[in-house]
Amino acid sequence: MTDERLSTALFRETRGAAFFRVLSGKNAPFYVDVLDALEGATADHADGIAREESMAIISEVLERHPDFELEPDGEGDELPQASSDVREKARLLLEYLLKAHWLEEPPRRDWRRMVLFDAHGATLMAALRKVAWPDAAVFTDKLTGACAMLADEAALSEQPWQTVENCLSHAREGINELRSMQKSVQRFTRQQLEEETLKGNLGVVFDDYSEKISHSCYAALVRARLPTRLPDAVRRIGERLADDRGALQEMQTEVLRRHPDLSAESARARVAAALEELIELLERVLPMADEIDRRTADFTRRSLARFRYLQDVTGERRTELKSFFEAANRLLAGRRLQRHQSALPDLPDFLLPAVKLPGGLDSLYSPPNRRPPLEQEAFDDAVSDSDRDSGLHDMQRTLRESLSVARANRFVQALPGGKGDRIESRDLMASAGHSATDLIAMLLHAQAPEARYRLEVDRLSDERVAPAVDTLEDLRVERFAIIKK
Repeated sequence: MTDERLSTALFRETRGAAFFRVLSGKNAPFYVDVLDALEGATADHADGIAREESMAIISEVLERHPDFELEPDGEGDELPQASSDVREKARLLLEYLLKAHWLEEPPRRDWRRMVLFDAHGATLMAALRKVAWPDAAVFTDKLTGACAMLADEAALSEQPWQTVENCLSHAREGINELRSMQKSVQRFTRQQLEEETLKGNLGVVFDDYSEKISHSCYAALVRARLPTRLPDAVRRIGERLADDRGALQEMQTEVLRRHPDLSAESARARVAAALEELIELLERVLPMADEIDRRTADFTRRSLARFRYLQDVTGERRTELKSFFEAANRLLAGRRLQRHQSALPDLPDFLLPAVKLPGGLDSLYSPPNRRPPLEQEAFDDAVSDSDRDSGLHDMQRTLRESLSVARANRFVQALPGGKGDRIESRDLMASAGHSATDLIAMLLHAQAPEARYRLEVDRLSDERVAPAVDTLEDLRVERFAIIKK
């Protein structure tokens, strides 16, 4: 990222502000349509289209915009006022687009006048089409993938810089997905308020919104459980990468290998900037997710209110409601209703509709019959074989879930020493706060690929000698050593 300002670089590339002035003013709809037509016509012709063909396209678009009027070009020059001659108007507009650098007419050896569409203009037109016809909002596994990569100890140890780059890419794409979801909910809310019929409103809620938001991307966002994943991911960036000298040195070496022209200080600054950006992106996710929750709840609340309103104003009572509120506005003009509740004027009668039971009295809700309380039977004191098997099965499941590789890694991380240090088994229980289950978890997962330690046993070097035994927490275990990775 350079220190050059965006405006300086942008107007240097577009060769002036006239490039963007085309899309402003009262004639902006015409220019958008004519540029869309010209860009589509030149896309299939690498050498451009003839000048006559360009003028024909502009003439066709002019016929669809009868209210178009030539305006000053924004630089103090008045465009010549063509009369009713459409061809002359098309020629003037073609010259204007060439002057604004939306079109190019390079000189040729054969003296043919061919018109090309500017590359920056094609980029901007693609962006305008995406704004006009946005893609359906989606929520993929980008953010959960970034959290999973940060939790992968093997990847962080072997390729820390590549992992950070992949996490940055996933985080940026995930942020864009959340922004798209916010905009989609906002679009459906606006569309819902614009619908004037109950049928159209129901279609927006149960057809469009349910299919494209609530049952797809929003459901995926809820299933991702980001509030439980992101704090640990941010903490891992600080503890495992930013505060680890070895990891920082490996990332700096990788940056220097890719960019030999950089200095060591510049490479270190680039690594620090990438880590800060990654933390900032991940910390931005939860507020955006909360905003999506708020907008979704607001859409639901507005839907219910809109249903009730349309049921009233589009039914038989529309005239009655209209006359009531017109009288209230006339009698309370310029005043707040809450401040004059004690002295309200005589408002017209607001009658309730007739109460009818479509299915007769049978449609009313009948309360359940109350049953007399029964005596609670005592449990049998005798234990059967099935009860024992069920208890053993529950105990096995509990042990399997509690003795995880994450627990083993936490136990080893809490031990004194850093990466590469060797810790003998007799020194494991020297510090307080550890239990025998931690030791069992560490021994159980020593060969797991996610383990952040290596276990060595003396018996492997000489199997003829009886191995020594250490007593740890009333447990007798064969002597071993732990080496932190």
